[in-house]
Amino acid sequence: MIGGVPILWREIIGNIFGLASAYGGMKRVVWAWPIGIIGNILLFTVFLGSAFSTPQNLDLYGQAGRQVMFLVVSTYGWYSWSVARRQGIKEETELDPARSIVSEPAADASAVRPRWASTRERLGMVVFAVFSTVACAWVFQALGSWGPWADAWIFTGSLLATYGMARGWTEFWLIWIGVDIVGVPLLLHAGFYPSAFLYVVYGAFVLWGFITWLKVQKNNPH
Repeated sequence: MIGGVPILWREIIGNIFGLASAYGGMKRVVWAWPIGIIGNILLFTVFLGSAFSTPQNLDLYGQAGRQVMFLVVSTYGWYSWSVARRQGIKEETELDPARSIVSEPAADASAVRPRWASTRERLGMVVFAVFSTVACAWVFQALGSWGPWADAWIFTGSLLATYGMARGWTEFWLIWIGVDIVGVPLLLHAGFYPSAFLYVVYGAFVLWGFITWLKVQKNNPH
């Protein structure tokens, strides 16, 4: 109980794991993905209130569905970054045979190189955002989701942002800001206070991450 409001510990812990994953994403390290997956599993049980008997007893299918989506996309991201990391280490050691993973792992902390998405990629994101939000809102409303339109954008934006992170597109930070702007009011009205609070924290963190990736791009233009 916090201020007379019942709070689930798994909601708090799941969001902390999510924040840790976001930090790992900013630092471009591979462990960001498995840490995030743990948080996804915990939060899935939080947002299906009717199935897991949460204090709110509300179903937010977009919030729950995005946890499943995160599991799938995060598996892709984990694989993609792991391959990029191994390739980077291989290139470094080939250029300098004296360098090793143990003695001088220069490439092991940066699994992806940030870049802006191309015009074609941006257009694809916009088209997907519009059609996916409309389609998901229709589905969520039919299922009885609480706040289907906001829930639909959160699901769609989360999918785009996670995929963008896996591809190394700097725009993914901006998409997260759009998700946070919609997510905070929705979660407050639904009574998921820890998640709403951490969405605010995410917002500040996302701005930090965006600036960090911009600096990396400036220092590594190619």
